[in-house]
Amino acid sequence: MSTQYWEEELETMSREKLQELQLQRLKKTINIAANAPYYKEVFSKHGITADSIQSLDDIRKVPFTTKSDMRSRYPFGLVAGDMSNDGVRIHSSSGTTGNPTVIVHSQHDLDSWANLVARCLYAVGIRKTDVFQNSSGYGMFTGGLGFQYGAERLGCLTVPAAAGNSKRQIKFINDFKTTALHAIPSYAIRLAEVFQEEGLDPTKTTLKTLVIGAEPHTDEQRRKIERMLGVKAYNSFGMTEMNGPGVAFECQEQNGMHFWEDCYLVEIIDPETGEPMPEGEIGELVLTTLDREMMPLIRYRTRDLTCILPGKCPCGRTHIRIDRIKGRSDDMFIIKGVNIFPMQVEKILVQFPELGSNYLITLETVNNQDEMIVEVELSDLSTDNYIELEKIRKAITRQLKDEILVTPKVKLVKKGSLPQSEGKAVRVKDLRNNK
Repeated sequence: MSTQYWEEELETMSREKLQELQLQRLKKTINIAANAPYYKEVFSKHGITADSIQSLDDIRKVPFTTKSDMRSRYPFGLVAGDMSNDGVRIHSSSGTTGNPTVIVHSQHDLDSWANLVARCLYAVGIRKTDVFQNSSGYGMFTGGLGFQYGAERLGCLTVPAAAGNSKRQIKFINDFKTTALHAIPSYAIRLAEVFQEEGLDPTKTTLKTLVIGAEPHTDEQRRKIERMLGVKAYNSFGMTEMNGPGVAFECQEQNGMHFWEDCYLVEIIDPETGEPMPEGEIGELVLTTLDREMMPLIRYRTRDLTCILPGKCPCGRTHIRIDRIKGRSDDMFIIKGVNIFPMQVEKILVQFPELGSNYLITLETVNNQDEMIVEVELSDLSTDNYIELEKIRKAITRQLKDEILVTPKVKLVKKGSLPQSEGKAVRVKDLRNNK
């Protein structure tokens, strides 16, 4: 095996050969998907067969698949394989706003998924000699079993610590000499804070590699995590509908996430018109699975906003790179006619050492006018001096206005006074519809 690549032939394949492989797998995927009740109707209506796909651009003949399509056909309307003979696992989203989105896997699908996660971990320098600790939730959430099976496939000694219980996480890191950790960004910062609360230096452990993902974050936040834990932190992208983790990953260059094109066909579209966007321009990510047998998804609208990065990566991998997720088309909120993403606010807040990592954006209607309130916790470095705090508050307000073109109300609150989550952080509370 190469010392740099998990699968050198696939990872460094010429663009021409890679696209030939994609077309071959796309035609096979169309054939498989035609067995699913949902796609059988779609293909019949639009005259789609494997023979109608003669180039990768022909994928545009197929209508988009959306989350609402999956929920309306809950639970198994998009399953193409034989559930009784070949189905071996079900994963699903939380389904907090209705039926969850359900994905059914065959053994082939699980093997392919584990291999992709192993490929990702290898790309950031993790090897079989590492001790890999996973702080994701296990069960229906894909981050637990996805990273577990991938790390085991790589040969790591694995610690399935699961989510939460920060003191136990720290004990495991210290006692088991953990060298690689998977955590969502907000929890990585929280873990560093618990280290400090326990009188321990978070930079003096055996940890050297951190894998982060599952929630949007800025590069400033990534650098903050690296400083706090004394590690190199690598960005990852995954979603339940596309297996889970292992879909796209940074390499050690940290200059964009390689999208594994032997298993996924990537499109970037204008979220309003559905038309393709040029390379380098931000649009909505649309994905088609190319190596899934039980439940392939074709032209799935992820709602994630990103762009394809131009140029080649110095690492030698030929698969396209996407920029970090800029937000989601459904995370965006509009206030006073301005489109705003929470990460724009976070980008400013992390620049102030006097602030902690926890913040909350609240949207309210006051006297028929929408208002935006940003509450942010102070850090241990903060002062009790009212004049100094007021200077900080005004500086934050001014920089936020420059960034988002709206003047928010900024409130500095005591550390620990905002709700703390060990799962995905809740950043926006929109009360405008409740008035």
